[in-house]
Amino acid sequence: MTIYAAGALCWREVDGQLLVAIIHRNRYNDWSWPKGKVDPGESLPETAVREIREETGLKVKLGVFLGIQEYGLANGAEKQVHYWAAKVTDKALNNSKFTPDDEVASVDWITAEQVLKTLTYDHDKVYLERLVALHKEGLLDTKPFVVLRHAKATPRNQWPKDEAHRPLVPLGHKQARALVAMLTAYGVKRVITSPWARCVQTVTPYAKTKGLKLVRRGQLTEFGSALGPQRTFKAVRKLVEEGKSTVICSHRPALPTILDALCVDATPRQEILIHEARALAPADLLVVHFAKGEGSKRRIAGLEIQSPNID
Repeated sequence: MTIYAAGALCWREVDGQLLVAIIHRNRYNDWSWPKGKVDPGESLPETAVREIREETGLKVKLGVFLGIQEYGLANGAEKQVHYWAAKVTDKALNNSKFTPDDEVASVDWITAEQVLKTLTYDHDKVYLERLVALHKEGLLDTKPFVVLRHAKATPRNQWPKDEAHRPLVPLGHKQARALVAMLTAYGVKRVITSPWARCVQTVTPYAKTKGLKLVRRGQLTEFGSALGPQRTFKAVRKLVEEGKSTVICSHRPALPTILDALCVDATPRQEILIHEARALAPADLLVVHFAKGEGSKRRIAGLEIQSPNID
């Protein structure tokens, strides 16, 4: 049996110096990262954001994925903890409502060097090292660019009308609702979609919940990508270069062209990981964490593929 959990390394800069938050738990008399177990129906990104809020009082959005920690428990079960970086803004810090309790006694903001000396468990230190390395490279302050394949749609052979109006099935609508909390965890602020029904229906719940305008782009349809791949490529590049927290919802046949547009900013290894997203299942998403580069260029600080939890 594996127990899944998620958390984050919360960070901020003060006068150019990196500060990181660690928590003290009286129950275990230890210093560690804020984290907690997945609740039924949650995805791992949702869990990370919720646990940070519960344990530190901070409202955060997830940045670069830092890795997975695995270890055995005394009862014989395995535990798997997923960690992200999470920037804490001045607003979030000022609005923090942390209250010491039996779970978390204190939240301390200290330098990375002090954290390294304070952490109780050696296996926690690797994530600090990754955080510091990203900071030194200027890759810690990022914005997400999410490529989302539409949710489960009516099979083509069961839809007698035109492709543009083929809708989601009930499972697809359930996936679309589950995506609301996932996209919220990454702080997506702009919604771009193919105008075809199954894509629009996938992102409408999120757009409505957040009060965001739904921007339809014909270049993201199957036909638009097939007939004019360069137009699709240029449309995606423009969105990337604008540097906003964005989700684009499209179709499996259009994914190769969309992913090619992301590879402009990628290293050879990142290109391989990006093109793994050609196999995205319905409602799966590729999250590309972009940091600023020179001019309109962006640098890719991290990549991850996630799926909504609809259990």
